[in-house]
Amino acid sequence: MSDQKMVFIGGAGNMAGAVIGGMVASGYPVDKIVATGRNQDKLKDFCSRTGVHGSTDNLAAIQNADVVVLSVKPQVMKALCETIASEVSARKPLVITLAAGIPLAAYQRWLGPGVPIVRAMPNTPALVGTGVTGLYAGEGVTNEHKSVATQMADAVGIAQWVEAESGIDQVIAVSGSGPAYYFQFMESMIDAAEKAGMDRADAERLTLQTALGAAKLAVAADVDVAQLKRNVMSPNGTTERAIKRFQEGGLPQLVEQAMGDCAARAAEMAKELDK
Repeated sequence: MSDQKMVFIGGAGNMAGAVIGGMVASGYPVDKIVATGRNQDKLKDFCSRTGVHGSTDNLAAIQNADVVVLSVKPQVMKALCETIASEVSARKPLVITLAAGIPLAAYQRWLGPGVPIVRAMPNTPALVGTGVTGLYAGEGVTNEHKSVATQMADAVGIAQWVEAESGIDQVIAVSGSGPAYYFQFMESMIDAAEKAGMDRADAERLTLQTALGAAKLAVAADVDVAQLKRNVMSPNGTTERAIKRFQEGGLPQLVEQAMGDCAARAAEMAKELDK
C-alpha cells in the first residue's frame, strides 16, 4: 500500500482529516498523500500539522493518483464528480467515497463506466481512532483495491466489508448512527442521576467512565455481552431489578424498531440522492 498515491478531495475536513491523521500515525508516507480543500488557510494549517501535500485544484491533484478518496457533502458530490470525471474515466484509479447515502449507481453515472468504486461508511468515533467503517466494493474492484480500502479504514478503527450494497444500510443502523444511541442512553443516565440528587458534573463523569469501562470489558472478554450482563446481576439484586425494568418497558423491542427505522431511512436517502 505504501507506494500508492492517495488524493483526498475535501481532505482537510473532519472525517477525511481523521483518516489521513490515522494513516500518517500508522506510518504511511506523507509524500504519497495529497489533501485538497477550498479554504486555503484551513488547508495550509492541516498540511502543516500532518506533513501531507495540499492543493486547491481537485483536477490537477488527481493526475497520476492511484486512489481518489471523495469526502465532500452528499449535496455537492454530483458537481464534484462532474468536474473530475474526464480524468477519472480516462485513467480509472480506485475511487473510495466517504459520503453517506449516495448509491454506487450514481457514481457510475457521474464518473463513467468501468471505474472501480468502493463505498465507505465510517462513523464519528473514527475521529478518535476507534471507528467502524462499512465497506462495499463495486464491479472492477480487485483484491488489491480492497486491501487499500481495508488498510485505510483500519487506520481509524476497524473495517467491515458487506456483500450487498444494502448491507451498508445495516452498518449505518448499527455503527453509523450507533454512537448517537449510546449518547442518548448516557444522557438519560446523567439526567436520572441529577434528578436523584447527584451533581450533574459528577453524574456525567461517572456515566462516561462507566460506558468506557463497559465497552473495554466487552471488547476484551471471551464471552458475549449477554453473559457479561448476567455476570453483573445477582439474584434479586439491584442490577437485576434495573434490567427487569428495562425489559418490561420494552427496551429490546424499541431498539430493534429504532434500528429498523434507521436502515429504512438510509435506503430512502439513497433513492433521493440517486438522481
